[in-house]
Amino acid sequence: MPSVASKKGGKIKNTISGEEIVGLKELRQNINKYVNKVQEGKNLIILRRSKVLFKVVPAEEEWEEVVDLTQIKRGGVDIKEILSRL
Repeated sequence: MPSVASKKGGKIKNTISGEEIVGLKELRQNINKYVNKVQEGKNLIILRRSKVLFKVVPAEEEWEEVVDLTQIKRGGVDIKEILSRL
């Protein structure tokens, strides 16, 4: 994949196929900035010591409810009920 690097504000900003590459330290120091980018639909690749550590992607909009944990009965939930919903 082609990599593009551009200098902006004294820091090098890297992108690969529209994904922004961010150092772990930069992520920690500016977490709110990157949370906003992910909420806007941007993917982030997080590096530590020039090695890929993990990737951050926006969460899917729709979540499927498997078990409503607010409805747990005293004594727990029957495993058969949980398995029947899978």
